[in-house]
Amino acid sequence: MPLALQNAAVIGNELALSFTDGFEAYLPLPMLRRACPCAACQGEPDAMGRVVRPHVEHGPKAFVLTKFELVGGYAIQLFWADGHASGIYAFTYLKKLADLPTL
Repeated sequence: MPLALQNAAVIGNELALSFTDGFEAYLPLPMLRRACPCAACQGEPDAMGRVVRPHVEHGPKAFVLTKFELVGGYAIQLFWADGHASGIYAFTYLKKLADLPTL
């Protein structure tokens, strides 16, 4: 059975997620923004396969989540108050982020 999102909600400064397999995660919004998987945040390979990670600065509205939308049956797109919305977070990626130790 494919991984499916059952519920999502912003609770305080976290995005709470529950999946149909019983997995639950509470992900801090600043961590989610810093882990944005889009090319503008993480970089993309050039013709030689080298990835140069861009320098990303986050302003005061960067960690305020204004809305989120499902993308197909595999991901969620997050929309931030500073206008950034190009990151599409696959459910498998979100589960990996939830397993990372918090700093």
